[in-house]
Amino acid sequence: MNTIITPGLVSLDKLTAGNKREVIDALAELVGSAGRSVAAAELAADVWAREETSETGMPGGIAIPHCRTGAVTEATLAFARLAQPVDFGSTDGPADLVFMIAAPDGADQAHLKILSALATSLINDEFLADLRSAETEQRVVDLVAEAVQPAPVTANAGSRGSGAPAGDGEGTSQTATTVGRLVAVTACPTGIAHTYMAADSLKKAAKEAGVEIQVETQGSSGATPLGAETIAAADAVIFATDVDVRDRHRFAGKPVITSRVKRGIDEPDKMIAEALAAAKDPDATVVASGGSGDSDGSTAASGEREGFGRATQRVLMTGVSYMIPFVAAGGLLIALGFLLGGYNITEVAEDVALGNSLWNLPTPDQLPEEFLGFGALGGYLGAVFFTIGGAAMGFLVPALAGYIAFGMADRPGIAPGFTAGAIALTMDAGFIGGIVGGVLAGAVALWFRRLSVPRWLAGLMPVVIIPLVASLVAGGLMLLVLGGPIAALTSGLENWLSGMTGSAAIVLGIVLGLMMCFDLGGPVNKVAYSFAVAGLSAAVAEGNTGPLMIMATVMAAGMVPPLGMAFATFIDARLFSAAERENGKTAVLLGAAFISEGAIPFAAADPLRVLPASMVGGAVTGAMTMAFGVTSYAPHGGIFVPFAIESFWLFLLSVMVGAVVTALTVIALKRWVRKSVTSAA
Repeated sequence: MNTIITPGLVSLDKLTAGNKREVIDALAELVGSAGRSVAAAELAADVWAREETSETGMPGGIAIPHCRTGAVTEATLAFARLAQPVDFGSTDGPADLVFMIAAPDGADQAHLKILSALATSLINDEFLADLRSAETEQRVVDLVAEAVQPAPVTANAGSRGSGAPAGDGEGTSQTATTVGRLVAVTACPTGIAHTYMAADSLKKAAKEAGVEIQVETQGSSGATPLGAETIAAADAVIFATDVDVRDRHRFAGKPVITSRVKRGIDEPDKMIAEALAAAKDPDATVVASGGSGDSDGSTAASGEREGFGRATQRVLMTGVSYMIPFVAAGGLLIALGFLLGGYNITEVAEDVALGNSLWNLPTPDQLPEEFLGFGALGGYLGAVFFTIGGAAMGFLVPALAGYIAFGMADRPGIAPGFTAGAIALTMDAGFIGGIVGGVLAGAVALWFRRLSVPRWLAGLMPVVIIPLVASLVAGGLMLLVLGGPIAALTSGLENWLSGMTGSAAIVLGIVLGLMMCFDLGGPVNKVAYSFAVAGLSAAVAEGNTGPLMIMATVMAAGMVPPLGMAFATFIDARLFSAAERENGKTAVLLGAAFISEGAIPFAAADPLRVLPASMVGGAVTGAMTMAFGVTSYAPHGGIFVPFAIESFWLFLLSVMVGAVVTALTVIALKRWVRKSVTSAA
C-alpha cells in the first residue's frame, strides 16, 4: 500500500480559512506536522507560486493546488474537507474539497504515476461523493488507495477505470456512432494534476459526443508519443497546454484548437466541438510546419491570444532556462581556477593548459611572474579549470539568444539566434544584446514560418531557408546597425570616466558601481571594467594608488548583483520560484568570484526590479570602497585573491553592505508590485 496519504494528512471539517492562500498555508503546516516536510513555509510558497500561474479550482467544488518542490521528502497528498467553501477560481463556484499534491524534485516514476492516477479520479462523481460523506480520516485514506489502484483491462481496449491515470496515447474506442477522429496533447508546468485531468475530461466529452480521440499526456510520469499513423488519421488536433508542446512539428498541417490546460478540464465539450468544426473549415488555424506555434500565433481558436506579457515571459524564460547550466558550470570552474592557480593565472592559462599535462607539469618559467597559486599542480589545474570555464561562459550570450529565438520560432530559430548572440558577444553587447539579437532572429524566423509556401518547398524551409535568411537579417542588423551606437557609447563613457578622477573619488565610485550593475557583463559594464584594467599596469609602475582604487571599486561592485540576489532568496524565499532559489545558491559562489553574470537569470526574468536594485547596492559599495581607499592589484578573482587586495576586510564589508542593500531593495520592489497587482484585481 502506497504511503502518499496517511490519516495525519487529512482534515475533515476542521479547517476554516477566508481565502485560498490561508488554505494552502494550513495544508502545508499539516504536511510539516506529519513529518513530510522540514520547510512548510517553502512548500506553501512553491504551491502558491504554481497557484498564481494558473488557478486550480475545478468544476464540482474541488481544488487541487500542487507543485514539484524540494520542500517535501516524498510524494505527498494532503486533503481538507472545508467547513466553509473557499474560492479557488472555478467557474462553478468555491471548493469544499481541497487536495494539495506535492511531488519532490527527484520523485520516481512510480510515485508520479500514483499522483497522476489520483488526479484523474477527481473527475469521478462517485469518488467525490464518497469523500464528502467520509466520517473518518482513515476512510479518506482507503478511498484514495482504491482510486490509485490500476483498473483491470477489459476487452474494449481504450478506456480506463476512473482510478487509472490517463494513459499516453490512449483514448475512446471507435464505435459505429463515431463522428470524427481527434488527437490531443495535454501538459501543465508541473505535469502532475492538470495534465491528466484534462486528458480524462477530453476523453469523457469525446465519448459522449461519439468522437474517437487519442490523448498524449506530456506529464511527469512519462509520455508515450502518439503514433505517426494515429496523427495522420486524425481530422484535427487539440493542444490543452500551459507549456510548449514537445515535437509539435509532428502535427504539422492539422487543424488545431489551442488553449490553456485548465480549459481542457472546464470546457472539454466545447473544445471537442470546436475541433470538429475546424476539421471542416478550410480557413481554420493549422499547426505550422516545424514550429512551436500556430500559423497565426493564437493560443486558442476561439479568438483568445497569448498576452504580450505572458508571451514575453515565456520566451525569456526559455532562453534563461537553457542558459543557466552554462552560468553554473562556467562560473564555478573559473572560481576554482582562481582558487588553485591564483588571479594571475589568466595571463598564461591557455598556454599552460594546452602545453602541459598531469605528467608534464609547468615549470616556474611557464607560470606567471610572482605566481600566487598552489605549486605546479595547482597552476596546471587552475589553468585547465579557467580555460574550460571561460569556454563555457563564452556560450552564455549565444545560448540566451539562441533559445529565445527557439522559444519564438522553435528549431528553425536556434541557428539564427546563436549567430546573433555570437555577434552581440564579439561587440561587447552583453546579455542585453543577446536578448535583442534573439528576439530579432526569432521574429524573422517566425515570420517566415507563417508564410504559405508550395509543398515541395515546405521541407526546405525549417532546415535551410529560414536559418539562412534569419541569420542574415538578425546578424546583419546587429553588426551593421547596432555596432556603431555601441562603439560611440563606449567611447563617450570612457572619456566621461577619465574626467571624474581626483577629488570626485566617491562620486566616481558611485558611477562605477552603477555602471558595473547596469547590464551585468554588457557594454556599460565592460566600459567600466576596461577603464579599471587599463590603468592597472601603469599604476603598479608609477606607485599611483588612484587606478588601484578604481580596480577595487569595480570588482567589489561587480560582486554585488549575484550576492544580493542570493541573499534575497534566503531572506524571503516566497518571492522567488523554486528554480530561482536554486540559482541563488549558485550565485553565492559566482558573486564571491566576481562573476556578475550569476545575476543574469534573475535579471532576464524580472529586469525592471532586479537591475535597479542591483544598481542601488552597487552604488553603495562603490562609494564605500572609494571612501575607505581600498586598492586591488588583481583585475579579477573576488574574495579568492585576498593577497592582492589591501584593506581586504574593508573591501569585504563594502561588498556585504551593498549586497544586503540590493537584497532588501529587490524584496521591497517585488512586494510592492505584488501588492499593487493584488489590489487592482
